[in-house]
Amino acid sequence: MKEYLKKRLALTDQGSKDLIKASILCFLTFFVNMFPAMFLMFFLDGLIADNLQNSIVYCLIGIIIFVVMFFFLSKEYNALYNGTYKESENLRIDIARRLRELPLSYFSKHDLSDLAQTIMSDVAGIEHALSHTVAKCMGFIGFFIIMIILLIGSNLKLGLCVVIPILSYFAIMFLSKKLQVKGNLKYYKKLRANSESFQEAIELQQEIKSFGLSDEIKDKLNKEVEEGEKVHFSAEIAGALVSSISSIILYLPLVLIVILGSNMLLSKEINILYFIGYFIVAIKIKELTEGIGLNIVELFYIDAMINRINEIRDFKTQEGEDSEISNYDIELKNVSFSYDENTKVLDDITFTAKQNEVTALVGKSGCGKTSILRLVSRLYDYDNGSINISGKDIKTISTKSLFEKISIVFQDVTLFNTSILENIRIGNINATDEEIKKAAKLANCEEFIEKLPNGYDTFIGENGVSLSGGERQRLSIARAFLKNAPIIILDEISASLDVDNENKIQESLNKLINNKTVLIISHRLKSIENVDKIVVIDNGKVESEGTHEELIYKSKIYKDLMEKTSLAEKFEY
Repeated sequence: MKEYLKKRLALTDQGSKDLIKASILCFLTFFVNMFPAMFLMFFLDGLIADNLQNSIVYCLIGIIIFVVMFFFLSKEYNALYNGTYKESENLRIDIARRLRELPLSYFSKHDLSDLAQTIMSDVAGIEHALSHTVAKCMGFIGFFIIMIILLIGSNLKLGLCVVIPILSYFAIMFLSKKLQVKGNLKYYKKLRANSESFQEAIELQQEIKSFGLSDEIKDKLNKEVEEGEKVHFSAEIAGALVSSISSIILYLPLVLIVILGSNMLLSKEINILYFIGYFIVAIKIKELTEGIGLNIVELFYIDAMINRINEIRDFKTQEGEDSEISNYDIELKNVSFSYDENTKVLDDITFTAKQNEVTALVGKSGCGKTSILRLVSRLYDYDNGSINISGKDIKTISTKSLFEKISIVFQDVTLFNTSILENIRIGNINATDEEIKKAAKLANCEEFIEKLPNGYDTFIGENGVSLSGGERQRLSIARAFLKNAPIIILDEISASLDVDNENKIQESLNKLINNKTVLIISHRLKSIENVDKIVVIDNGKVESEGTHEELIYKSKIYKDLMEKTSLAEKFEY
């Protein structure tokens, strides 16, 4: 039962345990809520029998019922809400941990706003359902089964008058599930699309304003919101129609009890107490069923949210065992890779990047250079072939063991809204402040850090918005220096640097590459002329490899790149 609830409702282990506990308390509370009706029956029995002289007994019974109801309702409240809010916290932490384990390929196919909505909005929806719906529905199932037995066992005809309409009501609700879930799913997807549009509009404000697109984007967003409201209205109408039609059925028990019960009373098949008793029970069950019906509609609504969280949990993670890595040669053998099934990015790539050497990848834009770096660092997994480090296929090495040995600097730098010091410390969370400052000096960061209001303690805004592109790039390089890993991967680190800073960082790199494996991409071919090996990539294949002097004579593509680079450097506006 626990595992079923965990999967069906996207819960944690503790959440499913707490839900079972809350469901049991809801089950008991449903019966406790029948006590006032039972007390009324007891009172009417005394009234009919003219046996109401001892009012103290009735007062005591009333007080006991009040205490028992208070006890169970408070227990139910604590189980529902305290457990739910704890599960909400645990579920968000669980999703965050799962996201940490997922490969980069997952994030390339899902928008940031979509993931944020899953962690915040979807969990909030499940939280509300847990506190108001799920446990009550589960408790009601047990309660209603016992009530069926009691009602039919006491009087078959009157019992069926109550049971059959209620069962018909639930049958209609579940038969309409597909319709309601379909409408809710459509609205759910539309909300996600709208969120992504707003996220995009916020992130691209500079481009939108500079190109005078504010009015167009505003109209586009308004149109999308209106379309979302139409989808929402359609989904709500479907649910409202089903609820309205089925709710009429809930009045049938009362009508049938009055009609059939009156005839049975006149024919003396039952006494007045039976008639009143079944009528009161029918009212109570109708009230409870109406509430449960609304709860069922909410369960249909969160179906898409549950599926979204389970999709994250079920996504295949990168496997591998913790391994010792002693040799840092990187050997690619017949590696093929594609981001999707239709377009092959790399085809039969074979070369070796040796330890204590700098290996550069060159080629036209879009030829697959960055993809190779992503595969070597196992941000993505290749489709065919093998990539070996220390004689082991990296697919057999855990990402934890592999990432410990790799420092990566890509073109796109991600910084956090915290201090300069803490942004660099990400390279090695155990580093001292002095070690961080040393790494910053090697990356030529001191020049701009000293000009900041609070130096290393200056907060730099979301993704380093207060820094220039070159300053952000140098902080990223400082992280790599601080980590001091035996494998260094650099992707266009000079793209945002001026010539002076590039030369200084090249000098720093020369100090760090001793006994390390360095794999680098640079469009500034002058900066990689003296590396140990250059691998020329063309349309996802290795066209040639060798030193600068060798490639000038044997690689037509490399020679062409050098000539175009020379022309670009001489170009004048």
